[in-house]
Amino acid sequence: MRDDQRNRWQRNGPRRRVVWRRTGVVLVATAAIVLGLPACGSGRDAPPLALPVNAEPSVLLDANGDVLTVLQEQNRRVVPLAEVPVTMRDAIVAIEDSRFWTHDGIDARAIARAAGANAQAGGVSEGGSTITQQYVKNALLTPERTIQRKLEEASIALALERNYSKEVILEQYLNTIYFGDGAYGVDAAARNFFGVPVGELTLAQSALLAGLVRAPGTYDPRTSPERATERRNVVLSRMEELGIVDPATAAAARSEPLVLAPPAPPPEQRPYQAPHFVDEVKRWLLQESDLLGTTDAERYVNLYRGGLRITTTIDPYLQFLAVAAINQTLPEQVVNPRTPDAALVSIEPGTGHVVAMVGGADYFGSHSYRQANLARGSGRQTGSTFKPFVMAAALENGVPMTRRYDAPGSVSHRLPGGETWEVSGGALGTATMAECLVVSSNTCFSNVILDPDVGAVPSLDVARRLGLDDTALDENPAAVLGTNDVTVEDMATAYATLANDGIHVAPVYVTRIERSDGTLVYAHQHRQDVAIDPTVARQMSEVLPEVINRGTGREAAVGRPAGGKTGSSEFNVDAWFCGYVRQLATAVWVGFAEPRRDDDGTFRTVSMTPPNTPIEVTGGTYPARIWAAFTEAAVRDAPPFPLFDPNAIPAATTTTTTPTQNPALGERVAPPERRAVPAVAGRDAADAEDEVEGAGFAVRVVRAPGRGPVGSVAAQSPPPGTRLVSGSTVVLEVISGPAASGSVVPSLVGLDGEQARRRLLDAGFEVTMAASAAAGPATPVGSVISTEPAAGRRSEDGRVRVVIAAASATTTTAPGAPTPTSVPRDRG
Repeated sequence: MRDDQRNRWQRNGPRRRVVWRRTGVVLVATAAIVLGLPACGSGRDAPPLALPVNAEPSVLLDANGDVLTVLQEQNRRVVPLAEVPVTMRDAIVAIEDSRFWTHDGIDARAIARAAGANAQAGGVSEGGSTITQQYVKNALLTPERTIQRKLEEASIALALERNYSKEVILEQYLNTIYFGDGAYGVDAAARNFFGVPVGELTLAQSALLAGLVRAPGTYDPRTSPERATERRNVVLSRMEELGIVDPATAAAARSEPLVLAPPAPPPEQRPYQAPHFVDEVKRWLLQESDLLGTTDAERYVNLYRGGLRITTTIDPYLQFLAVAAINQTLPEQVVNPRTPDAALVSIEPGTGHVVAMVGGADYFGSHSYRQANLARGSGRQTGSTFKPFVMAAALENGVPMTRRYDAPGSVSHRLPGGETWEVSGGALGTATMAECLVVSSNTCFSNVILDPDVGAVPSLDVARRLGLDDTALDENPAAVLGTNDVTVEDMATAYATLANDGIHVAPVYVTRIERSDGTLVYAHQHRQDVAIDPTVARQMSEVLPEVINRGTGREAAVGRPAGGKTGSSEFNVDAWFCGYVRQLATAVWVGFAEPRRDDDGTFRTVSMTPPNTPIEVTGGTYPARIWAAFTEAAVRDAPPFPLFDPNAIPAATTTTTTPTQNPALGERVAPPERRAVPAVAGRDAADAEDEVEGAGFAVRVVRAPGRGPVGSVAAQSPPPGTRLVSGSTVVLEVISGPAASGSVVPSLVGLDGEQARRRLLDAGFEVTMAASAAAGPATPVGSVISTEPAAGRRSEDGRVRVVIAAASATTTTAPGAPTPTSVPRDRG
């Protein structure tokens, strides 16, 4: 855009913005309706916090105070708007939001156009977001795509425009957006693709970068140069259409060949220790804890831009030993399809500190699940490592370890309700409960859990108290054989509770958070509670060492007092060893992380038996070896303490806290309860509201004409099965009446498009919006040219397509007036 034309546009901006402000509420409602949102915005009046994108990065420290990694947005150099050439500014505004200088944060006309185009395409072919909304989404909100989030985005955009100048918003936007190939912000993009600072960009280069914003992967000039060039030329044509550049200049830029700078190394983070643990710290701070703020956006901004120093519990030496133990036992992970995966978590029993976490191999490599944390996630079947929890329940209920149970080679149990439970393995004839644990007899422990003095429900209750609270546990007798999925971290926590005389301490990732100026944000407070009586825990610590000494866990021997248990799931899909010495409790899982396709084409979990693996993998093989290699090295320089001091029985204290520098800060925030959204589409609205509210959610009802019974739910958001924090809002779209099938379409030609759409909606029609070049220079832009069906005709299906006028390339503009815009097939 020429400078004199820009000045005229901006001089006229305030006059037009007064009109927009008077209709701000209408525009929010319009945007909400067109996008399928409830027309009842959040009404946020206060300006949102818009921290600069160059805010100080945060640092994660290990337990020794050394840097693990830095948390920041990658490959970004913030520049003031004055350094960005006018051609770059004009190009981005032209293609992303041509009415940026005149709207107040949302553009109802663009939204209506996009909605019509998407309806015609049968999917999302266009977007209607303004530059301000895009900035809000990228800088102030998470990329969640829900009705409530879209409404919040529009509300914040309006607030931003009321409190900040267009220049400030554009500068923030240009320094925030992603251009692809690891480049965040316009300066990083200029250097990455063309090897020059942003101030040296040519018109053609500016147009290419502006074109990347819509879909950086699709138009990546390194991988798709022809597509990128075509997109660049679209931007240049759009600039010419708006009168920003003259035809000759645009043609010259379109004829320029695409010349890129040599590719830089991939913008990957430098590899660091315990990357899966780092991911868990970030997840905890962003999703589970309110330490860094009460909203997703606030937590994100504080974590990545708040200049925090976050001290974690990871011990770099123990982490090194954990990785080394796995690599020593399974040296060909990832590269050899016969080598299974492994995960390990080690916890200090008295503090709950997670000192080592291995969530898989080669996190910074290229295999498909490298960054999936196998130590967390949804868990895997635990096999016989679950039996100690059942034994602890039996001891808690007064059953002595010496009680004898039948232990045949196989047994068939008739369960309440007529179901038959077939169990095999562990033929001992009859044996004491303690002996059955040592040799891991399945049939014996099936009789233990069915003992009226024990039971499945009390056993699962003990397991939860010990620390298995991360996943749902099915309360059936088969649980004794480890049929429930449990995370490696939860198993380490449960065994740490046994090692800690039955005192449970929740896992701890972070001990301290400070700002860069030293201000204390958070100091962890120790908290513990009694899971089982200390006497019961010590009885378990008497029998579990025998598993290692003479039972199924002989390969876990470490030359000092230790207790543990092996476990293998059905068909050897999962193998475990969980155990403890006085200083550490550690859980190890081995298995194939990904299913594989069978001969019949079905994906199935992989059995760790030949030929899939070199040996038959059980808990007593690879897992026990990994556990022993790690534990022996970890405590090599520590005295060989007994598992407990028989002369010192601790008091059963429910809760103990130790003072911190700031007691008011509180301890680790428990994760909020999350529940699944029920499926209510098609249900009567009243019944649907009752069910959703009964599930723990708030309900917002949006009524609109549609097909189906009046008063029934046509759609819901979020979709069924989505897990939300209790109290979250679920939006129900309820049919207010039948679509106006067979009704006569009113005369709308000449009306404003929004006015026409509102009139049709009020009459019960379903409306789509489209745009076409104006019939003549006298036709007002945005007014209705025609409808389909035409006025006076009946709409047999209740649908009406409204065509509004768009500016043509030859439309003239009165002196001093803003340049009219067309409605292209691109966003904005």
